Amino acid sequence: MIHWSILQSPKPFLFTALKPIKELDALRLPIYLIGYMGAGKTTVGRLLADRLGWHFVDLDDAFAEIHGATPADYIRSHGIEEFRRKEKYVVEDLAELPIDKVIYATGGGYPCWEDNMECLSELGTSIYLRWSPTDLVKRILLTDLSERPVLQGRTAEELLTFITPQLEAREAFYSQADYVVEAPLKDIAEEDDKNIAEVLWKLIKSKTR
Repeated sequence: MIHWSILQSPKPFLFTALKPIKELDALRLPIYLIGYMGAGKTTVGRLLADRLGWHFVDLDDAFAEIHGATPADYIRSHGIEEFRRKEKYVVEDLAELPIDKVIYATGGGYPCWEDNMECLSELGTSIYLRWSPTDLVKRILLTDLSERPVLQGRTAEELLTFITPQLEAREAFYSQADYVVEAPLKDIAEEDDKNIAEVLWKLIKSKTR
């Protein structure tokens, strides 16, 4: 059973490029934010949902609520393949809820398993938050790495060595999104996520009724 508490109710931004990969007259709802760890999916998603007055769901949190274990703990106990199967069911089950004004933040690896990008295309509109590996390292180092066990204890150089080939392998999946947000190639600023949210707010307001 999907619990309504997973949906976070609404509470009483010059950026670079937003590239439409597919010409859409109107956005299919809901909206799915995809991208690598540290891309800002959760932060941008919350900001965007608040601005729109929509619901927000972090799919990792939804998985934990439904299955009683975080993705990391579930993978340790059951393996990555079983986790990906369950994760897929969570996304599809949530999509059946009678509400479409939702911003979903997906897990970084979700788009890269089986036909998940095709599923997102059928369920709603996907938006890829694209950052360079170097910028991702800078952003990730500003976060609590204890929440990212696979990255914990790595230096900046080690993070770059780890992230670069993985991001290259995932690009073929991520780039299937309906829209790609090209993050700025400049020093990381606290306002970046707010700016992304502002750009996406303008997109959604212009293409939804």
